[in-house]
Amino acid sequence: MKFSAAQLAAVLQGTIEGDASVCVHDYAKIEEGKPGTLSFLSNPKYEPFIYETEASIVLVNNDFVPSKPVKATLIRVPNAYLALATLLQLAEQNKPAKTGIDPTAQIAQSATIGNNCYIGPFVYIGENAVIGDNTQIYSHCAINEKATVGNNTILYNQVTVYHHCQVGNDCILHAGCVIGADGFGFAKNPDGSYFKMPQNGNVIIEDNVEIGANTCIDRGSMGPTIIRKGVKLDNQIQIGHNVEVDQNTAMAGCSAVAGSTKIGKDCIVAGLVGIAGHLHIADNTVIGAFSGVTKSISKPGQTYHGALAIPAIQNKKAFAVYRNLPDLSKELHNLKKEVEALKAQLNQK
Repeated sequence: MKFSAAQLAAVLQGTIEGDASVCVHDYAKIEEGKPGTLSFLSNPKYEPFIYETEASIVLVNNDFVPSKPVKATLIRVPNAYLALATLLQLAEQNKPAKTGIDPTAQIAQSATIGNNCYIGPFVYIGENAVIGDNTQIYSHCAINEKATVGNNTILYNQVTVYHHCQVGNDCILHAGCVIGADGFGFAKNPDGSYFKMPQNGNVIIEDNVEIGANTCIDRGSMGPTIIRKGVKLDNQIQIGHNVEVDQNTAMAGCSAVAGSTKIGKDCIVAGLVGIAGHLHIADNTVIGAFSGVTKSISKPGQTYHGALAIPAIQNKKAFAVYRNLPDLSKELHNLKKEVEALKAQLNQK
C-alpha cells in the first residue's frame, strides 16, 4: 500500500515541509533510502545522511534545524523514533493474523482454547491450561498443566510455560524463553552435598510485557515471581525466584537478577548487569552496562555505574584517578626519592 506525506502526517499529527502529495510504500534506513521509501532521523550522528538520502519522506524531531537543503519531504514530530515505531506497529496490525490449529498439535481435552487462535505444529497444551482469544502459539511450544496465556499474546517457537504459570494479555514471548523453571534453591547437607528445595511458587507475567529470546524467569520458591505490566526484557536475561520487576522497567541483554530482589518502576538496566539477591532498587534507577549491584538503591532517579555499582558521579571521579594511576605512581616514586634524600641530608647535620 502507498501512503502520502499528508496521510502520514495526519496519523502522526506532524507538520509537513515539502511536497505533501509524495507517496511511500516501504521503509529504509536513512543512509540506504531510495525513492518511495520512508526514513527517519533521531540520532544527530546520522544527520549528514539526510542531505544525501534518496528517501521520499523523512521523519524528524520538531527541533531539527537543517544546515543544508534537504531533498526529501520532512514530517516534523515530537519524537521521530517513536513516530516510526507507531507506523510500524500500525503496519503489523494490518497484516492478516494466523488462525487455526495444526493437526500435529497435542491439546489436552480439559484445556480451554479461545477464539481465533493459532496453534502451530507440534505444540503441547497440557491439562486445564487456558489460552485466550486471538493468541498465536508457534511450533514446538509447551504450555503445561494449569498454565494460562491471555488474549492477543504471541509465543514464538519453542517457548515453554511451566505448570501454574500465568502470561497476560498483549504479551510477546520470543523463541526459546522459559517461564517457570525451578529457582536456584538448595540447602547444604552436613556431608557437603546439596538438598534441593522444592519450588512451589509460580510466575505471573502481567499485560503488555515483551520477553526476549532464551530469557529465563524462575518460579518462586514460595509465592510468585512477578513481571509487572509494560516490562520489556531483552534476550538471554536471568530472573531469579521471587524477583519482582515493576511496571515499565526495561532490561538489556545478558543481565541477571538474583532471588527475592525487587526492582522498581521505570528503571533502565543496561546489558551485562548483575544484581544480587534480596535487594530493593528504587523507581527510575538507571544502571549502566557491566555494573554489579550488591546493595539496595533507596533513592529514586539515580544513575549507577561500575563493577561494584556506585553513584555515577562518584564512579567517574574514581575512574579519573584510576586512569592517571601510572603517572601518579611515577610521581609518588619521585616524591619518595626526594623525601629520602632530604632525610639523608638532615641526618648528616
